[in-house]
Amino acid sequence: MARSIYVRHTVEQVFTLCKEVLAEHPLIVVSNRGPVEYQLPLNNAIGSSQPRKRSSTVSTALNALFSSTDFSWVSSAMGEGDRRIAEQAGELSVKPPLPGFRTSLRFVVTPRRAYHKFYNIFCNPLLWFLQHYMWSSPYTPNIDASVYDAWDTGYVIVNQSFADAVVAEAKGLSNSPLVMMHDYHLYLVPGMVRKHLPNAVLHYLIHIPWPTPHIWQLLPANMRNAIFDGLASCDIIGFQSELDAHNFLSCCHTFLLDAEVNFEQGTVKISGHTARVHIYPLAVNAEEVRQIANSPRAQEYEKRMETTITERLIVRVDRAEPNKNVVRGFRAYQLMLQRHPELLGNVKFLAFLAPSRTHIKQYERYLQEIDEVIRDINRSFGKPDWQPIQAFYENNYVQAIAGLRLCDALLVNPVNDGTSLVAKEGPIVSSKKMVLVLSEGSATYDQLKDVALTVSPADIEGTSKALYQAISMSQDERDRRFKALLAKIEQEDALWWLGTQFEDIKALSSRRTKR
Repeated sequence: MARSIYVRHTVEQVFTLCKEVLAEHPLIVVSNRGPVEYQLPLNNAIGSSQPRKRSSTVSTALNALFSSTDFSWVSSAMGEGDRRIAEQAGELSVKPPLPGFRTSLRFVVTPRRAYHKFYNIFCNPLLWFLQHYMWSSPYTPNIDASVYDAWDTGYVIVNQSFADAVVAEAKGLSNSPLVMMHDYHLYLVPGMVRKHLPNAVLHYLIHIPWPTPHIWQLLPANMRNAIFDGLASCDIIGFQSELDAHNFLSCCHTFLLDAEVNFEQGTVKISGHTARVHIYPLAVNAEEVRQIANSPRAQEYEKRMETTITERLIVRVDRAEPNKNVVRGFRAYQLMLQRHPELLGNVKFLAFLAPSRTHIKQYERYLQEIDEVIRDINRSFGKPDWQPIQAFYENNYVQAIAGLRLCDALLVNPVNDGTSLVAKEGPIVSSKKMVLVLSEGSATYDQLKDVALTVSPADIEGTSKALYQAISMSQDERDRRFKALLAKIEQEDALWWLGTQFEDIKALSSRRTKR
């Protein structure tokens, strides 16, 4: 498969590239979760909803554009504060919502019941699990009438509302827009938008894994084919790894009977339209992450941890979700302690685990399993003055960054996942030249496999050995590995990620002009 060729540019060059593209195609970003949320005051006063910057993968990745570029962002009105602002704005966008933003927001307001079916029945318990290979196919999923209803009166309805909002946002533009869509919530939007904006440049970035045709066959044909028809309406579809891109092409070859699929060129041609498949693994802004690590708040957390941690340190930072493979990671650490009793009291494991989607029973059950394995290990190996595992169950990014600064080894071992940003953030802030233990199940494996200790996600034995190798590694080897790891991450950073996409969009526009 052909990969994008991109020569790294300076910040100024990337912004110039973006401005060149956006001068021809004004930008509309589309995602379920937007960059800003409005919170109602305690007294619920009318007209006093306050905007707050939201931390999300998409907004973090596009942060560099907020203060330098005028564009529109279409996202769900997720809370009552968002809904109130949307009602006040009517058919207009909110401009701009925060100081330093040049971005206008258009909230998509859907009936609460429709959004519940869209998000809590179809997107998360079904589609997210399917794309992460998390179903046990002899038993789950069970596609019953409630799923059909959630598709018809939830997923389709919300996607149509988003498409209508994009079309409305494009009405006032002098040129055909560049519409950059994100993730698994909105797969139908490109096809719906294409009908009304045939000349728009449609770009879709998928942040999570893309499974094989056998997995997608678990979905009914009408749902599955609508998803692939929608995505094939794009001009560019971005994935996190070569395997994801290959799987998507295989699915198009299998399910879209009228499509011409070229695996070498990475294209899907159907009804005279060509969609191009590219690989854009998510990246981090190294300077921004370091600023957070050096902030007074992070340094205070770091000082507190330093007073209690005198031993070598293993760290993991994750949402407490089944695909993150947290339990196997702890079992690998347990096995290492069994094999090497001299490490008792000398190697501690800090886990920063943010509870996630606890209203879904699989997530709630997995969080319970995590807690049980921690108690088991601490009961078996702990001492009155030392516990082998300390877990922080909170969504506290700054605290986690402080922990990453202190670790000797970072464990990132998902079963199946998109780009694991913590695998890139950890080395950026590390004060101990940490060693990365990385699972092949992470899309980050493609980028960092030559500079990390790699393991199979189900291999507890191999992960245990890798952890022992990481904490007992000679300083010379640690220095060499860390230097190569950091160089790779800084080379393929957020600037590289943004520039690569806009280079491909510019090339697409040039081809269109020549036709």
